[in-house]
Amino acid sequence: MSLFDGISCGMIALERLGVPINRYVAYEIDEYAIKVSQTNYPQIEQCGDVFKADFKQYNGFDLLIGGSPCVHWSLARGSNGRETTANGLGWDLFSQYVRALNEAKPRFFLYENNVSMSDEIKECISHELNCEPIEIDSADFSAQKRRRYYWTNIPVAEWQPKNILFSDIMDSEYTNSRSIAKYKNTYKWSKDGMCLSWDTSGKGYYSQASRARKVNQKWNTVCANRAESKGNVWLGNDMIRLVTMSELEKLQTLPVGYTACLKSKERRGRAIGNGWTVEVIKHLLSYMKEIQE
Repeated sequence: MSLFDGISCGMIALERLGVPINRYVAYEIDEYAIKVSQTNYPQIEQCGDVFKADFKQYNGFDLLIGGSPCVHWSLARGSNGRETTANGLGWDLFSQYVRALNEAKPRFFLYENNVSMSDEIKECISHELNCEPIEIDSADFSAQKRRRYYWTNIPVAEWQPKNILFSDIMDSEYTNSRSIAKYKNTYKWSKDGMCLSWDTSGKGYYSQASRARKVNQKWNTVCANRAESKGNVWLGNDMIRLVTMSELEKLQTLPVGYTACLKSKERRGRAIGNGWTVEVIKHLLSYMKEIQE
């Protein structure tokens, strides 16, 4: 059973592990995420809103996975309504996961969320799930930096980080490159010389959209907020291009073309950014497979 299932990254991880799935039940309300899931896995049972669920009917399921929306707890929200205590909509959403855990009583569980949550919320989640989180940076398994907490009752061993860079996953063919030579007098490189910013306003304003990164590094976190338009790739000689949809998928270790059923780049980028890094989930669930075997 998968709560806040999104584009069913858990199913991809289980499939890569070779775990036979008799039944996969998903709770999700985003129509575009559901479309991606149904296109790739029509056998998944889409059940809608977690608040309306009767989880007792799933008693005997082997695995419960989920990561409630982090937007309410994330530092990216700034001071604009960010929740730092165990109440509010963010906590209400998480509480549905706890309800599913208590009602369905699965053998294994895995819960994920952003490391930028407050210490109080982190401690309250640990209390509810009766375990401490494992912090994993997706950079250990992919070409992007993405720090997340994972709470699980699956015993997880240490892992060997992989040195995968953006250059290892970048597309060999691409279009839409463009010159930024006219902003050359405003160029500003980061201290490590890996990220370039330029001012398009003439007022000293360097926006996130006006940045380009060299390819021989770990990429920034793929975010749901305009993921398709904030990732400029530095090609050299004053030339840049936007990150491609397939590159965003590869940064999340998704199959290339997995989200292609969505024709809007913005919706596709949002679906990818809201998903999980599949290879991280695969690593965590691999120990569940060992126990079952």
